[in-house]
Amino acid sequence: MQTTNQDSSMKLKVALAWGFVGIPLLWGVLQTIDNAMKLFK
Repeated sequence: MQTTNQDSSMKLKVALAWGFVGIPLLWGVLQTIDNAMKLFK
């Protein structure tokens, strides 16, 4: 039972870590694409 609890906790921590890294990363990529599109107009 404790292994399942630890596994769930670890999955939550990994998901939160990806959220903290992934959201700003995605925003930066979108901003870069937006600025690059301005060069080709």
